[in-house]
Amino acid sequence: MKIWLWVLIVIMFVIIVALLAKIHILQKSAKEIQTAFADRLITDTNTLIDISTGDKYMRDLAGSVNAQLRKLRAQRLRFLHGDTELKNAVTNISHDLRTPLTAICGYLDLLEQEDKSETVERYLDIIRERAEILTQLTEELFRYSVILSSEENAIKEPVAIGNILEESIAAFYTALNERGIIPNIQMPQDKVIRTLDRSALSRVFSNLLNNAVKYSDGDLDITLSESGEITFANTASGLNEVQVGRLFDRFYTVEAAGKSTGLGLAIARTLIEQMNGTISARYEKCRLIICITLPG
Repeated sequence: MKIWLWVLIVIMFVIIVALLAKIHILQKSAKEIQTAFADRLITDTNTLIDISTGDKYMRDLAGSVNAQLRKLRAQRLRFLHGDTELKNAVTNISHDLRTPLTAICGYLDLLEQEDKSETVERYLDIIRERAEILTQLTEELFRYSVILSSEENAIKEPVAIGNILEESIAAFYTALNERGIIPNIQMPQDKVIRTLDRSALSRVFSNLLNNAVKYSDGDLDITLSESGEITFANTASGLNEVQVGRLFDRFYTVEAAGKSTGLGLAIARTLIEQMNGTISARYEKCRLIICITLPG
């Protein structure tokens, strides 16, 4: 009996060792698939996932992942192609609109110099107003198309975020004053320095201040923390959570902003992402809060 017991123990030991070896092989294969999959998502390569084990099930799993990778790459190529076409279309359309608009404004200037009745003068004022709005929207569309294609040409340098913020607020003094908005500004005593595109950051602040002028109920809190986080907060009873969730969508406009292309915050998000930062918006107790974080 003792001999059979020892034989049984040896057999069980061999089985356990075999199972442990199998588990180790499966874990190794799973790790290889995980690492390779993460690498294929980041790098622009057509190399598929390959594993060292000959286990049928793990190789079948790798094959299934490769099939999904092929589909993902095909979709990514279609997206990039479509995105490029959209950028080119936006650039061409905005450029094509600028020339006739310039001509229209020029002829309006000539018409205003002629003798005209009160009715004609009223009509010309309406045409002038609509032409100026269209010109403004076209310019905004053109600037957006330029921003999308100018990431590589950005000049990055060490800048004091607080200084750019103060300059932007000063530039909006008249617009804020007309709305009766007195910004409550909080900044650290020490300068917060970041290496980024000065003009791009200034454009972001301008767009956010313009957004505050549109939607604020009369207040505006601007905070810059020592960690480089910038917060714009104001009461905006005319908005809701759904609208705030879409503020960064291209061409989305809130009903109250009738003269906007809906590109202001989309431009801000694009510029912040080009500087490797993040921007987000939330709606809490009727207050719109937009938060920017910039890398150190």
